[in-house]
Amino acid sequence: MRKAALWLGCIALTFGAMCLCICVGSVGIPLSETLSVLYHALLGQEVTGKFATIILTIRLPRVLCVGLTGACLSLSGCAMQGLLRNPLADGSTLGISSGASLGAAVAILTGFTLPGLSFSGTAAMAMLFAFLTLVMILTLAWSLDRSLETNSIILIGVIFSMFISALMSLLVTFSGTKLRAITFWTMGSLASAGMTDAALLLGALLLCGGILLAQSRALNALSLGEAQAAHLGVSVRRVKLTVMIAVSVLIGLCVSIGGCIGFVGLVTPHMLRMIFGPDHKRLLPLSVPGGAVFLMLCDLAARTVLSPIELPIGVVTSLIGAVVFVFIFYRTGKGRCRPC
Repeated sequence: MRKAALWLGCIALTFGAMCLCICVGSVGIPLSETLSVLYHALLGQEVTGKFATIILTIRLPRVLCVGLTGACLSLSGCAMQGLLRNPLADGSTLGISSGASLGAAVAILTGFTLPGLSFSGTAAMAMLFAFLTLVMILTLAWSLDRSLETNSIILIGVIFSMFISALMSLLVTFSGTKLRAITFWTMGSLASAGMTDAALLLGALLLCGGILLAQSRALNALSLGEAQAAHLGVSVRRVKLTVMIAVSVLIGLCVSIGGCIGFVGLVTPHMLRMIFGPDHKRLLPLSVPGGAVFLMLCDLAARTVLSPIELPIGVVTSLIGAVVFVFIFYRTGKGRCRPC
């Protein structure tokens, strides 16, 4: 009963945040009108009303993409924290998001596409660069520190992010007419996302999210250390490779659609861990609605705080994430942070 109540609460909170983001904006929409339009659209019926076009063609696709992006990034961050036994691990702090942004920028600058799919080149390059970035960071950390200490991984991730920023600046110098498109990835925004993007994010979340959720027991075992996990029958190398590939796909796709949106995978899992504990069998599933709600509220703030000016959502998440990052680092330094 307690577990059912928890999930009912998560569903209600997610749906409530979605309705709030649809209703609030430059044009206020009554909640009753929003629910009526969504209900008739869900049943496949003809939708009428003066707000129907705004809801179905502008706000609903954006809110869905924001929520799914937050879910993907939060789940990825939670899995990386469990894999590395590091509460500071995240796509942004480890430089994975920066690597994916570099891949997207290269695809934009070169016009790289896959046959038959105009948008697939950016997504494929973002995923590839995200995976290569993660592999390079872990390889460098292993060569410098065989124990893969937290500070070593974070430090190398920060250094690698600075290196990628330099490469991004070099690309911007030669971008010419594509400067605006490349700048978009560095700031992060889902203002132009559509239903096709939402479908891609949903498919990736179902596939890669299912893979990550299946590793919850292994991640719990890894919290005891790699040697202890191996004694318990966990194939450490297989789990590492599986988690890294799934995380790279999720982060790469999110970056290819919405740009570099940092700290979502750092803030949400840490807050959930403080409330529900470190058990990944509970923490991984809860990170999905938690990340969705967090990013939807950040997007709402980005649209409304300085209205009519719209802030990039990546700016809002970075402002919040920087504060939380310092807080987590302080607790880790004092030895009071719960193990992952």
